[in-house]
Amino acid sequence: MTLTQADIDLEIAAEHAAYEKRVAEGAPVEHHPRRDYVPYRSSVLRHPKQPLVAIDTSKDPELVELHSPAFGERDITGIDNDLTRQHHGEPIGERITVSGRLLDRDGRPVRGQLIEIWQANSAGRYAHQREQHDAPLDPNFTGVGRTITDAGGGYRFTTIQPGPYPWRNHLNAWRPAHIHFSMFGSAFTQRLVTQMYFPSDPLFPYDPIIQSVTDDAARQRLVATYDHSLSVPEFSMGYHWDIVLDGPHATWLEEGR
Repeated sequence: MTLTQADIDLEIAAEHAAYEKRVAEGAPVEHHPRRDYVPYRSSVLRHPKQPLVAIDTSKDPELVELHSPAFGERDITGIDNDLTRQHHGEPIGERITVSGRLLDRDGRPVRGQLIEIWQANSAGRYAHQREQHDAPLDPNFTGVGRTITDAGGGYRFTTIQPGPYPWRNHLNAWRPAHIHFSMFGSAFTQRLVTQMYFPSDPLFPYDPIIQSVTDDAARQRLVATYDHSLSVPEFSMGYHWDIVLDGPHATWLEEGR
């Protein structure tokens, strides 16, 4: 039987009710989603069912660190963080500026870290060979960028407001507009991935991915804030979004960290 949005809505409500009951009975607040969150069907299918294998790098560091890429400022060009300037023509859509800081659990800046982003274009389509959405491609927008955090942990991207898009979790499933963020640390094995959303998106209640973060406060930390001081006159709207790597105010990171 094909799952409908109504079916998913009932499952999301049940998951939220179960979480609130656990917290009321003394369970800790869950800042990250469970890997077996039922409404998100593909997560249920692929999440690990066995304990993760730990690698003791003190005994053999070459198992991981010496075979992982490391990144530095030499790898970043002057336009890597401006997704509107990477092609000969202008991309289609509303230009936006996204800026914020990468912070540790105590609010201290994390400097010199590679941040990458990727996103759909203004029509909600990714420039990827496995993309199945039949919205138009934009020949002047690839949808990927990267930057290095500055001395204050700050980052800044200029890009295009992404569009929502359908996905096949259930009948009439649509993802809210979002931008994927990846933080690399000093090696690929330290990579952390999350998503940034936009304020007041009407698709929030219907999306099992953002709703898998069942704690309301944790879920709100995934939503950027419109910041007029970041808007560039006659050019782009501005959004502020900080990423906190750990602690009680941590940003949700994929795979439950």
